[in-house]
Amino acid sequence: MKIGIDLDGVVIDSETTFRTYEEIFDIDSLKGNNIIDREEPKFQSRYNWSNEQEEEFIKKYFLTVSKESNLMSGFVGVYNLLKKQGHKFVVITARGGFIKEMKDDAIRLLKENNIEFDKYYWNIDDKLEICQKENVELMIDDDWRIVQKLAENKIKALYFRDTNLKKLDENEYIKEVNNWGDIYRYIKTN
Repeated sequence: MKIGIDLDGVVIDSETTFRTYEEIFDIDSLKGNNIIDREEPKFQSRYNWSNEQEEEFIKKYFLTVSKESNLMSGFVGVYNLLKKQGHKFVVITARGGFIKEMKDDAIRLLKENNIEFDKYYWNIDDKLEICQKENVELMIDDDWRIVQKLAENKIKALYFRDTNLKKLDENEYIKEVNNWGDIYRYIKTN
């Protein structure tokens, strides 16, 4: 099976780290509670920050988050099993867009853990286009908007849903997972 895979929030635990630093920034730097929607995965929609405040957050914390993040628990074992079984993995990620060094940091983390994917797409805005181009049979992503768009275009997606993020109704194209054991079970039984 050809599997498309997002990095942040799926392979790398950066989304949890981002949310921690978002809270620190909102409380300590902005001196308030600017959350407008806890179910949103990205800080631009999660908080009522100005463009200047978003830029300040990016400059102050993005590299810190990248360097503090690790691989998701269970990822290495499941990935190695799936690779041995012949599955192909195509990375489709927005990483590398805001700050180029974040791409380099992801590459470093993957190399340190002997992880090499079959193909990489960095700084991607339209994951649907890449999934179609690559004939991806299953995409794993943590952004509900991306998952929904893929499902609407008849591409199966595993929604790696973290705490507080928007719940989606499951159907033949959307299945919620919360860890790499769930992902393994889905791939092996479908």
